[in-house]
Amino acid sequence: MNSLVENVVKKLTGAQKILTCRNIQTLWSGYGQILRLQLKNATTDQVIVKHIRYPDAKAISSPTSHNRKMRSYQIELRWYQQFASNCNQYCRIPCCLGTHAEQSEIVVVLEDLTDSGFSKQHRSANQQIAQTGLRWLAHFHAAFMAEKPRGLWKTGTYWHLATRKEELNRLGDQSLKKAALAIDTKLRQSPFQTIVHGDAKLANFCFSKNGKSVAAIDFQYVGGGCGMKDVAYFLDSCFPEATCERLVKPMLDYYFSVLRKALLLRNKAIDLNALEENWRVLYPVAWTDFYRFLKGWTDGYWDPTSYSERLAKEVIKKLGS
Repeated sequence: MNSLVENVVKKLTGAQKILTCRNIQTLWSGYGQILRLQLKNATTDQVIVKHIRYPDAKAISSPTSHNRKMRSYQIELRWYQQFASNCNQYCRIPCCLGTHAEQSEIVVVLEDLTDSGFSKQHRSANQQIAQTGLRWLAHFHAAFMAEKPRGLWKTGTYWHLATRKEELNRLGDQSLKKAALAIDTKLRQSPFQTIVHGDAKLANFCFSKNGKSVAAIDFQYVGGGCGMKDVAYFLDSCFPEATCERLVKPMLDYYFSVLRKALLLRNKAIDLNALEENWRVLYPVAWTDFYRFLKGWTDGYWDPTSYSERLAKEVIKKLGS
């Protein structure tokens, strides 16, 4: 047990003792770990701790990647401190019990969602699970529609072009490479901007046992943007490409039906028809934006007849017309 983590948790929860400490997950590239702590005589029986420890300078292979990760953890702190309170039961997130930051370490103490009924995580989704996730996204996007992401990423998502120059330089698809800036600009210039989760993959959602309720975690890449970036990325994480192509219309229909209701609940003065029309057009652009990152990130084989490839060609053609 790290002494800093122990001291912070005891201070925030009033725990007399930490009974057990279990490592749930190692953070990307070894930047720390996520722990589940069982407490004695505390305000809560269990907590989740995200403990970030920056590596020694000699262990940093890419300064660009390191700086991006450092900023992402600092932004996650800002998210919990200044924005998270705007989420409600329809876009549930873990309650943050407190944070602590030092020069090379960050401790975030969170509600254990398992104790709150969100004990299931899925590697793949059926339509019900996908719709539950889309409902969360619709309410989340409604909550922050037209809000400024002050202190967060100006443009959310971890594959944002401005932060992924290395991947762009490695991209062998020259037509997609040339269109990358236009794709990014198209998304940023949508008149309907919100705050996006930024890493809304299926693995970052915790579901109830019946799959009808959900909470989201991991807000390192939260920031401004078009909501279709979250939606496209989420659906890609739920289904194989062929299934995405088949289900995209009913999934988008469901998302927009919830979004309309959520915006009305939030009393947002938004032209709902104009918003839906604009974002539906931007869905394939958002999908292609993520595909651009993937093709630059890995040298894997990309089927020229795949849904992503066909969609990218259509988007590039429309941007050039």
